[in-house]
Amino acid sequence: MEIEISQRRKVKAGLMRSMRIALAAGALVATVACVPMYRNHGYVPTDEMVSALTVGRDTRASVIAAIGEPAAQSVQNAAAFYYVQSRFETYGAFAPREIDRQVLAVTFDNAGVVRNITRYGLADGNVVTLSRRVTDDLGDDATFVRQLLGNFGRVNAASMLGEE
Repeated sequence: MEIEISQRRKVKAGLMRSMRIALAAGALVATVACVPMYRNHGYVPTDEMVSALTVGRDTRASVIAAIGEPAAQSVQNAAAFYYVQSRFETYGAFAPREIDRQVLAVTFDNAGVVRNITRYGLADGNVVTLSRRVTDDLGDDATFVRQLLGNFGRVNAASMLGEE
């Protein structure tokens, strides 16, 4: 009888120990999930690299050689190079939030010479709302068979032969 009680105590102590370990592991996982994670996207040249550029002297080719390829270019005649860098913060299962954005815009004149160098931040950005409108078709919702059968009686043989 004493052996059974002793074994029960050992089993109970083992279960309690396992529960404590599981609780500590759960608390550790919950704590780690609350730590923010940061992600960086893109590339913006440093101030030292940009200071090497000279407005009115450097060209598109010399800008690329000095500070690298741009993330984007303007559509018309490559009139501007854009270097974009963003920093995102994520807490646990929540959606990422952009906490910093830097944009370096290098604009060129028609000859391809640097005209202006400008830096923008997250506060300078504008929110663009996208329209969810759908263009309506002008026809009715008739099926192909309905349109085919709907033409019976409307077609005149004389008009088909060009006699009218």
